[in-house]
Amino acid sequence: MFETTLNQMCVMALFILIGFILVKVKVVGQNGATVLSKLENNVFIPALVLITFIEGFTVESLSSFWMLLLFALVVQLIAIPLAIFLARLASKSDYIRKIYTYGLSFSNFGFMGIPVVSALFPQYAMEYIVFTLPFWTIIYVWGVPNLLMDKKGKGIFSSLKNLVNPMFIALIIGAIIGISGIKLPDFALTVIGSLESCMSPLAMIITGIIFANANFKKIFTDWSIYFVSILRLIVLPLLFTGLYLLVTNIIGLALPNYFKILLVCAWSMPLGLNTIVVPSAYGKDTTTAAGMSLISHVLSLGTIPLMLTMLL
Repeated sequence: MFETTLNQMCVMALFILIGFILVKVKVVGQNGATVLSKLENNVFIPALVLITFIEGFTVESLSSFWMLLLFALVVQLIAIPLAIFLARLASKSDYIRKIYTYGLSFSNFGFMGIPVVSALFPQYAMEYIVFTLPFWTIIYVWGVPNLLMDKKGKGIFSSLKNLVNPMFIALIIGAIIGISGIKLPDFALTVIGSLESCMSPLAMIITGIIFANANFKKIFTDWSIYFVSILRLIVLPLLFTGLYLLVTNIIGLALPNYFKILLVCAWSMPLGLNTIVVPSAYGKDTTTAAGMSLISHVLSLGTIPLMLTMLL
C-alpha cells in the first residue's frame, strides 16, 4: 500500500512541478490558475461525474447509497464545529480563521482525492463521488459563501442557487442515463471519457501554478500554517478513523468496510485550493491560504502514503 500510494503521489508531484515551471518560464501568466480552474470546474470535473454515474449508477446501487450519504453527512456535521474550534486556536484574525475553518472542514477531496482513489481503489470510484456529495453541497451552500466570499445574511434560497452548477447538473443527467439504461453513442462516450481523463493532470498543474505565485519567505515563517497542516493531514484522519472504529467495533453499528476506505482517503488529503482561487477573485489577500495549501500539499506527499498504510 505504501509503495503504491507513494508512486501515485510522485506522479502528482511531477504534474505540480510542471505547473510551477510553466509560470516561472512565463508560459502561463498570473491569472492562469483562475482560468484553468474555471475549465476544471465547468468541464472536466462534470465530465468525470457524468461518465461515472452513467457507468455505475444502477437500481442495485441505490440501496447502499442512502447509508453512504448519511454517513458522509454525519462526518461533515461533526467536522465543521471542530474546525471552527481549531481555527480559533490557530489565529486571532477573523479573516484567517475563516480560511483555516474552510481548510479544516473541507480537504482537497476533489482535485487530489479523486485521482488518488481512482488510482488506488478504482472499484470504489463511484462510491467516492457519492460519499463526497454532502461535502460539495455544504461547500456550495455554506462554505464558499460564508467563509470565502463573506456573504452572510443572503438567505438560504440564495445559497441553494449555488447548487445549480455544472457538476450537480452532470450528476443528475448521469444518474438518469445510468438508472434508465439509455445507451449513448460511442462517439459521445469517447468525448466524455477524453474530457474526464484531463481532470487529474490539470488539477495538479493548477496546483503548481498557484504555488509559483506564492510568497515563500512569509509562508515558511508562519507557525500557524504548520499547525493547521498537521491537523489536516494527521490529526483529523486519525480522529475520524477512531470514530469509525468506535462506531463499528464498540457500539456495533454494521458499516461496510469500504466506508472506512472512502473516509480515510477523503480526510487524508491536504488543504483545498478554493481558499486561494475564490478570495483572489475578490481581491483579498491569499498569502496565508497559499502557504496553507503549499505546505500541506508538500507534506502530503509523505503523509498520504503513511496514513493510508496505517489506517487501511
